[in-house]
Amino acid sequence: MKTVPTLRLVLKPDAPAELDELGVADLPAEVRLALTDIAGAAREGLLAMSVAAGMAVMRAMFDAEITAACGLRGKHDPGRTAVRHGAGRGSVVLGGRRVPVTRPRARTVDGGEVPVAAYRLFAAEDQLTAVVMERMLAGLATRRHVAAAEPVGQAVTEQATATGRSAVSRRFIAATKTALAELLARDLAPLDIKVLMVDGEHLAEHLAVVALAITADGTKVPVGLWEGSTENATVVKALLADLVARGLDASDGLLVVIDGAKALSAAVRAVFGAHAAIQRCTVHKRRNIADHLPEAERGWVDTKLGRIFANPDPAVGLRDAKALATALARKHPGAAASLREGLEEMFTVTRLGITGTLARTLTTSNPIESMISIARTTNRNVTHWRDGQMVLRWTAAGMLNAERSFRRVKGYKQMPKLVAALHRHAHPNTAHRPETVGTAA
Repeated sequence: MKTVPTLRLVLKPDAPAELDELGVADLPAEVRLALTDIAGAAREGLLAMSVAAGMAVMRAMFDAEITAACGLRGKHDPGRTAVRHGAGRGSVVLGGRRVPVTRPRARTVDGGEVPVAAYRLFAAEDQLTAVVMERMLAGLATRRHVAAAEPVGQAVTEQATATGRSAVSRRFIAATKTALAELLARDLAPLDIKVLMVDGEHLAEHLAVVALAITADGTKVPVGLWEGSTENATVVKALLADLVARGLDASDGLLVVIDGAKALSAAVRAVFGAHAAIQRCTVHKRRNIADHLPEAERGWVDTKLGRIFANPDPAVGLRDAKALATALARKHPGAAASLREGLEEMFTVTRLGITGTLARTLTTSNPIESMISIARTTNRNVTHWRDGQMVLRWTAAGMLNAERSFRRVKGYKQMPKLVAALHRHAHPNTAHRPETVGTAA
């Protein structure tokens, strides 16, 4: 077997001498100086060397812009429109930190500052804020940002700023305010929303009421957030009214999936009227009933409830549920009352003719609880919730973070059937549209 020769470049401590050996002695002094910096950074690793090379290229871009505006240095140009005006201090964003740089300046012949587009690009705050946002949402504490930063070389690290806890915190607050504003201003008119899920997330003494929409092709979209309680009809109505104001149209039918709170049903009816079909979450119902039963009784009751709620025939399921409530009434009246409350709304999806995978998806609040779970992971390091505004900011950031990993709901190929069924529900006295309406892409 032949041995493939390996090319190795060993950089000696004397970087200028090394450059002479490489045959670059005839290059201009500026280029030799830049290459000296790069060669020195190479001893700290490939990334540090790349950063040094990038900084050299950046400075060259600054100089190229100034030259384009002012002409070559030392050559008189009677038609020039700008002149060099020394240098100024500035900073650029690099790996989640700010690094000071010297940038060339120029002025127009009438005294105005010549903007350097390359500097504006590299100095943009948005890049630094995005890095901070990503790390915070990944669960990195503010005090750990310096340790998590990429190794960019000792010389750059020693000059870096904007890495302290306060600076990181300020940028994250600004980013989450933007996320909250984006979520609360999202235009819903272009979305063909057919399913709306509403649930709450408890954070200390606060509760955030969140809304997740599912469009006609099965796409999940976070659409709403309100601080309050799911037990309060006023809060929920305010959330739903805000969605309507932003373009949510239920006139052609809307399925609203909620937990067992009575206030939610009342609020949905108040805002959407008869156009909305309400489905109670079967998982919440089973949990609520179990809370009213002794440990020894929970197993068989829950198993029976699982079969009842999974019955594809809503009439038979409702009949069996009423029979179970009657059987429980004498020994466990609390469990029986819990089962009877909102019982008709436990079978809305099957009453619409939806079975199989999509029925299993829409008879529970699992899609919105999954989103809440991802949002909860992003704020696991928060030890003190100062106020409701902080709750809203963090929750909005977590919801938008969760959206990036969304897939269409399980059973989305059945969505055209649901769209047609909702149309019939909203317009019972008119001929329904063909089943092709809302066909998934």
